[in-house]
Amino acid sequence: MAEPVEAQQQQRKTTMKRTLLITNCILLSVGTSGGPLIMRLYFLHGGHRVWLSSCLETAGFPIMLIPLILSYFRRKNNRHYPSETEKPKTTMVSMKPPLFFAAAFIGILTGLDDYLYACGVARLPVSTSALIIATQLAFTAVFAFLLVRQKFTPYSVNAVVLLTVGAGVLALHTRSDRPAGESTVEYVKGFVMTLMAAALYGFVLPLVELTYKKAKQNLTYSLVMEIQFVMCFFATVFCVAGMIINNDFKVIPREAREFGLGRGNYYVVMVASAIMWQAFFLGAIGVIFCSSSLLSGILIAILLPVTEILAVIFYKEKFQVEKAVSLVLSLWGFVSYFYGEIKQANKEKMTMMDSKNSVPETEQIQTLAVSHSPNNI
Repeated sequence: MAEPVEAQQQQRKTTMKRTLLITNCILLSVGTSGGPLIMRLYFLHGGHRVWLSSCLETAGFPIMLIPLILSYFRRKNNRHYPSETEKPKTTMVSMKPPLFFAAAFIGILTGLDDYLYACGVARLPVSTSALIIATQLAFTAVFAFLLVRQKFTPYSVNAVVLLTVGAGVLALHTRSDRPAGESTVEYVKGFVMTLMAAALYGFVLPLVELTYKKAKQNLTYSLVMEIQFVMCFFATVFCVAGMIINNDFKVIPREAREFGLGRGNYYVVMVASAIMWQAFFLGAIGVIFCSSSLLSGILIAILLPVTEILAVIFYKEKFQVEKAVSLVLSLWGFVSYFYGEIKQANKEKMTMMDSKNSVPETEQIQTLAVSHSPNNI
């Protein structure tokens, strides 16, 4: 009877992890597609504060207090022990100091990445910046190999190469894609800073996975949310320091009055941006927790067509031949990666089935050997 119970528990854990993975994929999808569009909306209608935009990418971290508090009461009420004296103390914060400092360091790197990305979005059309960000997958793959020994297949290598080449195509004929009134120098600056943002976040994702693996405590989703909270807190502090130096707080009221969509909508855009980006960050580290940093990078890249289409529809952005070629190469890379993953999963499944089927045969041979041994004759 113990075996079926263990099987049921394992099945329950698998179902829960799958549900958690799907939930985080949805959060990541909403944030990846909506975050850049809302940020670009701010710049299109008169916004000019880059540090403010970068701060909004992580400023929504207080939202995390709601699920963290709910998780605390759930843990507190679900523990059953023979007596109250034997019941361990349930704390609101389960993160130990080494993990806290690691999350704080990653948070500062995230804050720098937010600034680089905001600089790029301020100067580039969303469709262009989204395609450049697709190169993040190549950086994620390289750092995942170096930091967490991520295994590669010919299909995943092919995907990384195609995505990198696809983004490189955008460097050709940039003049026709440059927003009106923007100099070539500013456009190139935006291109380079977006590429730097892609490289840095490509390093951050495997670094988060490495932190999970090196954490000397039981890694639960509640702990993952705590890590997310600390990361976003320090990223926000980093960007707030930049806002103070740049005198952004003094300019916000005036900028709100002059905003193209109206003063009220100015603050609506701010709040919406913070929520969208918080969904992105929570989804990204959640996918790493349920799977790997490479899958998180793949999902961020695979949402590229969605962001492309939305930017063309809502912002009437140009869609030149270079973008079309880049998009086709990117989609080809996505198909290559997932085909390889499916093939690898089927191969592992067949190997497991063969190993299970070989067990009874081994036991049968051992039984025959025992029955024909001299001691049994």
